[in-house]
Amino acid sequence: MLKRTVYFESAAHLSFKNGQLVYNPRPEGEVRTVPIEDIGFVVLDNHSITLSLRLIEELTTNNAAIVFCDKLHHPTAMSVPFAGNTTHAETLSAQLAMSEPLKKNLWKQTVEMKIKNQAAVLEKTDSGGIEALRRYADSVKSGDSENREGAAARVYWQKLFGSEFRRERYGNAPNHLLNYAYAILRAAVARSLVGSGLYPAIGIFHHNKYNAYALADDVMEPYRPYVDELVYELWKDLDPDADDISKEQKQQLLKLLAADVHMTNTLRPLMVGLSYTTASLARCINGEQKKIDYPVMKAS
Repeated sequence: MLKRTVYFESAAHLSFKNGQLVYNPRPEGEVRTVPIEDIGFVVLDNHSITLSLRLIEELTTNNAAIVFCDKLHHPTAMSVPFAGNTTHAETLSAQLAMSEPLKKNLWKQTVEMKIKNQAAVLEKTDSGGIEALRRYADSVKSGDSENREGAAARVYWQKLFGSEFRRERYGNAPNHLLNYAYAILRAAVARSLVGSGLYPAIGIFHHNKYNAYALADDVMEPYRPYVDELVYELWKDLDPDADDISKEQKQQLLKLLAADVHMTNTLRPLMVGLSYTTASLARCINGEQKKIDYPVMKAS
């Protein structure tokens, strides 16, 4: 069953009762309820929202993630449940024991699929540069030792959003839309990793003692083009000087988690596809298979 993303942007108290998340607006208003079992993500975008500990416990038990937004309304933190899988200790040992050749092979697969999906975005948007990206994808070496990812990115961003565009966290539009959607994607990946028994802080390429989600940053790479395609559609009608994200844009970006992705010739919602990917990664780490099951973006 596809889990729902529930978004709250007004002052309210959230609690739990009879299997339901209870939304009680402040100072007063219509009380609403959502079945806990239907929720995959709760996005909190108001500093005056409060939650009961019982609700947090129930969301955690049902493997739901809570995403917290900052004063600029950008996702800034998240909680992910560690009770969603019973093999964490076993898989953690396998993650810590990963050999360098295994890490390099898994990263090679990841970069190849990311670039192939970027090429599909360029083809779908008639942006050009497709053949260059396909050549980069076909020449990725173990561990991406020649940084084909970076070379492909230089072509990709300028073809997709124009020669003046620079992909920067605090750069010009549509960077703000990309940042918002990538943060949602990152939370979704972290949730799926934990659900597959993997520890998000132990990456295969990304590593930083201050990064608790290094593995999420690895796994989300081939999924980023799905964000880029969605943002491209919004960008076509975007004010070039815009730096705020409207409620309507947020609603469109949150639809990312329900977007269709192709998983081994099977069409699945992105949120479900992530569980396929992370489960396959766990099997790769445990020596049970060789290839990560990443989504393949179709150009048509």
